[in-house]
Amino acid sequence: MQTILSVFEKTCKDFPNKTAFVDRERESSFAETAVHAKRIASGLLGYGKQRAIAVMIDKSCNCIDCMLGALYANDYYVVVDVKSPKERIESILNTLKNPVIIADEKSEELAKEFKYDYPVLSYNALVSIEFDVDALQKVREEMIDLDIAYILFTSGSTGSPKGTVINHRSLISYVDWVTEEFGFDENTVFGSQTPLYFSMSVTDFYSTLKCGCTYNIIPKTLFSFPINMVNYLNDNRINTIYWVPTALSILSNWKVFDVEKPKYLHTVLFAGEVMPMKQLNYWMNSLDNVKFANLFGPTEATDICTFYVVDREFSDTDSLPIGRHCNNCNVFILKDDGTEATAGEEGELYIRSSFVASGYYNNPEKTNESFVQNPLNPYYPETVYKTGDLVKMNERGEILYISRTDFQIKRSGYRIELGEIEAAANGLVGIKGCACIYDKDSESIVLFYEGKKSDIDAVYEQVKKNVPVYMYPEKVLRIKELPKNANGKIDRLKLLEIFKSND
Repeated sequence: MQTILSVFEKTCKDFPNKTAFVDRERESSFAETAVHAKRIASGLLGYGKQRAIAVMIDKSCNCIDCMLGALYANDYYVVVDVKSPKERIESILNTLKNPVIIADEKSEELAKEFKYDYPVLSYNALVSIEFDVDALQKVREEMIDLDIAYILFTSGSTGSPKGTVINHRSLISYVDWVTEEFGFDENTVFGSQTPLYFSMSVTDFYSTLKCGCTYNIIPKTLFSFPINMVNYLNDNRINTIYWVPTALSILSNWKVFDVEKPKYLHTVLFAGEVMPMKQLNYWMNSLDNVKFANLFGPTEATDICTFYVVDREFSDTDSLPIGRHCNNCNVFILKDDGTEATAGEEGELYIRSSFVASGYYNNPEKTNESFVQNPLNPYYPETVYKTGDLVKMNERGEILYISRTDFQIKRSGYRIELGEIEAAANGLVGIKGCACIYDKDSESIVLFYEGKKSDIDAVYEQVKKNVPVYMYPEKVLRIKELPKNANGKIDRLKLLEIFKSND
């Protein structure tokens, strides 16, 4: 199957009338989704092939129709967060050069605010078109597996957003692995948390296309009402979730399973940031017969490059392994001197796989920095991805995540991993979450935490027990709620702003 559309069409043939996608306003079968997508594609054909389609629609069945419609037209989609700052949206549109925008009634006015020659098409108008069978077939005959499927822009937490280009080959290769590894099938009901402009969404969305799962879009508001969230999981018979740790921690911090438990849940996957063991232990101790797995990988590897199915107990202050490489995805660790690390030695993680992206869209400089010739192979061209993640191998052969290279600092001659300080603080009773930043101007390590005001001294003492003296933070600050970016991750740039404004 050279494109993901072939995968989708097999599922449409096997399960035409099965509920595929669910949001607050609509349920869509596989057959209905395919019809809508083909109508949208027919409306896009007049704008040229392999063109960027900016989908400015909130996460919904309608948004999914547009994503697949772009693929049927042999275009590539970019889901745009309509709630992000206008400057960020403008940066994305500028990077794409001359995209076609699809908007709905809620976003059409916003889309027209950008004073460029971008065509702005109406979702309702596109799905009213009768699709052109012959024209769509001609387009399909020209498609190959190296054609772009979509572009995902990074969160921008470290600067301007970069558009990661994923082609059909990478997508099929990744989905083949994840569906086989976790046994997804037509009985899988996903409770989807992550936005469609975030790389984690690839796993449950495209697994649904391949296996005939049901993809239930969880309303964001439920994460503010944990009991209602559990009731929603039960009412919709959701049995598989793939959430960021911050979302999982909301339920554990509120001890919601002491009152109500999910009845159908059997698979809990998480990725995107470090999972605090205290919060995970609450899930594991509260729920029986549930598989828990830590998935790890950058957007540039489609979604995941390593994984660890939790198979033993960990204390609240331990760090969870990121495990071993996925099938058809090889990883290796290089030290600063360019040699391969052995067990216990720290180094940077590299990925070689068909999962790896084609590069960054319209950004050759950043592409050349990260998508590099394999340093271990001087004999023929072989591109690998240089992740910027610091890791090491333990005695069990499991990879341990340490930090990002941009979370690593040097002070007084010591190399310090901020993630290690966070792990030490997270184990304290009463701490709902924490994050560590470094302010270069004052040369201060600052630890933010959610919890009681009286715990400031206790947090500091907990850190002192678990890290060397040169890693002690200069400041421990209590915050009502750790700020999050659009992907649900902790916004460290915002924390730095808060520190500087209160310093």
